[in-house]
Amino acid sequence: MSRSLDTFLRPSLLAVAIAFCAPLASTSLIAAEQASTARSYNLPAGPLAATLNQIASQSGITLAIDPALVAGKTSAPVKGSFEASTALREALRDSGLQLVPGSAGSFTLIAIPAGVVALEATTISGQDSYESAWGPVDGYLAQRTAAGTKTDTSLLEAPRSISVATRNQMQDRAVQNLDDAVRYMPGVTASSYGSDSRAEWLKVRGFEPTQFLDGLPLPKGTYAMPKLETWDLERVALLRGPASSVYGQTPAGGLLDMVSRRPEDTASHEVQMQIGSYQRKQISFDSTGPIDDEGRFLYRVSGVVRDSNTAIDHNEDKRYNIAPSLTWNIDQDTKLTFLSQFNRDDTGITSQFLPLQGTKVSTPAGKVKYHENLGDPKWEFYDKTYYALGYAFEHRLNDVWQFRQNLRYTKSDLAFQGITAGGYYGSVADDGTVQRGANVVDEDISQFAVDNNFQADFDTGAIKHTVLIGLDHQRVNTNYKWDYGAAPASNIINPIYGQDFSNVKYATYNDYNQKTRDTGLYLQDQMALDNWRLTLGGRQDWLHTDTTFYNENNARDTRDDSAFTGNAALSYVFDSGFTPYVSYAESFQAEPGGFAGKSFKPGTGKQYELGLKYQPPGSDMLFTAAVYDLTRKNIVLSDTLGVSRPLGEANVRGLELEAVGNVNENLKLTAAYTYANTKMTKVSDPLDKNRPLPLTPEHQASIWADYTWHKGALQGFGVGFGARYIGETDNIAIGSMAYVPDASYGHTDAYTVYDAAVHYDLGKMNKSLQGATVSVNANNVFDKQYLSTCDGFYCYYGDRRNVMASVNYKW
Repeated sequence: MSRSLDTFLRPSLLAVAIAFCAPLASTSLIAAEQASTARSYNLPAGPLAATLNQIASQSGITLAIDPALVAGKTSAPVKGSFEASTALREALRDSGLQLVPGSAGSFTLIAIPAGVVALEATTISGQDSYESAWGPVDGYLAQRTAAGTKTDTSLLEAPRSISVATRNQMQDRAVQNLDDAVRYMPGVTASSYGSDSRAEWLKVRGFEPTQFLDGLPLPKGTYAMPKLETWDLERVALLRGPASSVYGQTPAGGLLDMVSRRPEDTASHEVQMQIGSYQRKQISFDSTGPIDDEGRFLYRVSGVVRDSNTAIDHNEDKRYNIAPSLTWNIDQDTKLTFLSQFNRDDTGITSQFLPLQGTKVSTPAGKVKYHENLGDPKWEFYDKTYYALGYAFEHRLNDVWQFRQNLRYTKSDLAFQGITAGGYYGSVADDGTVQRGANVVDEDISQFAVDNNFQADFDTGAIKHTVLIGLDHQRVNTNYKWDYGAAPASNIINPIYGQDFSNVKYATYNDYNQKTRDTGLYLQDQMALDNWRLTLGGRQDWLHTDTTFYNENNARDTRDDSAFTGNAALSYVFDSGFTPYVSYAESFQAEPGGFAGKSFKPGTGKQYELGLKYQPPGSDMLFTAAVYDLTRKNIVLSDTLGVSRPLGEANVRGLELEAVGNVNENLKLTAAYTYANTKMTKVSDPLDKNRPLPLTPEHQASIWADYTWHKGALQGFGVGFGARYIGETDNIAIGSMAYVPDASYGHTDAYTVYDAAVHYDLGKMNKSLQGATVSVNANNVFDKQYLSTCDGFYCYYGDRRNVMASVNYKW
């Protein structure tokens, strides 16, 4: 595309979206007209909620449901040509429920028996079910998501590649971190640097994703990572591909959009106790419910206390977490929820930064054992304190407009000392003596972020609109210092501890203060015309960066960047359950730090994606397929010495397949396959041309299934089993080809590991134990030893077998 044509088309996305935003027809008139239109249905018996949702979605009516009324019920088959109300009544046959007509073609669902009082109905648009994009999910399949749109959107109809790990799925797999939460999704490489208790090292379509919590970005430093406590999360959504037209600064590969557990109007309490491998002891708790009799004030408090060792000798992993929240239901149209969190981590380096010799390359001295600590426990530590305080405000102005504001202040302080063993070929002598590096890191990040948006739901003729108009702003202040020096030598076979580090001479590789201010104005229109869905959006960002490089004679660099990013997507929702789509999206992201006294230029990206989603009528299963072409410019990666440098441009092309959901009452499933062809297309060093992106295998596949008996002699008993295949990778650090004796030193072989679980509901054995469950989970159940990756100078072992027993009690 020519530059002039590209300049014209991208802002035009914003203009076209605005052109569709004027309400020209009565919403109630359109709803009544659609409710009286006959449609052809071929829906087999299935979960009642899913069937009602599908009928309402296809007909465009409004349906009000109390979720408790439909829980666990099965619909009757709906086959033939019916008006919407008749189709709904067909599905409700023998369910004990009936429809009550409301105004403007809307309906309410109540129980039939006399004397039964229906609970206050929850109103849902005819496009989707009663499930909220920010609320709990029953089972493995989320029907709705806000990832990519910031609006409550059907996952089936969202024209992007999105996966959601629900609370139920995370519980079945005893998820302990974000690596665990997403490792069964397509397009993502979890634990890319192997076992690391400090942070998650994720790659999505070749690049590190940005993490969002409750609609706002989380600050990420070089080593001060968010590392959220998954116990505090209701769901984790992974959006693959660019999303800057709504979210602002995000990478080209994708983002994690997480939702906190929030206060509920029904009292509920839970305590979980766990013991496991490596002397793990952990207690988790969660309590929620109303504070006053009227239910205007709701509370929730969850938290985790962990005291554990790790698979690495003399390496601890301690965490103290608490997440209190409070909801004030000001009136029926206004709600304010305060959200807060505190984390304290005391741990070490389980990834180890091991030398090539003794791991991938054999030595006369022998092999580095997996559990050996080649650092020095008396000198090393990783102490991080993280806290966040904010709120989510919602107000409905009228039947068309609603306003939301999310605000949060976040602070993260890190003090870190760690040892790297090796670092160059020949660092290990024949007797096992290994040269090492000493790293001293101080990093603190503070962030203020606020997002304001208005949402309007209206019709213009036959076209339905969900328009989002938003303005957000964030300020980030980062102080980062990294000193590196030659540490006392040790031995890969017989490590030496307690050495004197007082004479280490350090060189400062990074020492800067960087302040960024980013303001973004965005507009998005999600349009529906019969079965067609069109999404158009655009955003303008203004970014100011002010950096002082103390290690470059206090050099100061100030830069102002602006960018317009757009997105466009078109899909068609077939009555048969198929939804094909095509989308285009762009990204824009500031790169932290700088090189040679200059701040980095922001990275940009663009992606074309073609996909197909399929939800069999009446089922709780979703099948998706996507192919994409993704290009990212102005990439920054670490070189041989670990110093970040601008690289150039990379291209990723791939295929992703996923199946997830509740196959039937007993069986829940998630399966995925990923193909990713990555290459560096524009680089400063010709030797790096066409090399694959680091830590991104060409092939990955996974499957996890849980089967639970609800009847018969095994009632309450369940088993789970999973398998994860990670293909081979080539990971030599950029700019290092001239220094590596053999390019194969950056090659890592493929591996497959297996996970398993058993669980039992004790309440099925004895009613006095109602609410109590026991479970045992094992990751890498066969204890496979493997290298997660080698980057040409360091190697990293993958996670060893980890067994954990849990006792859970809810009341």
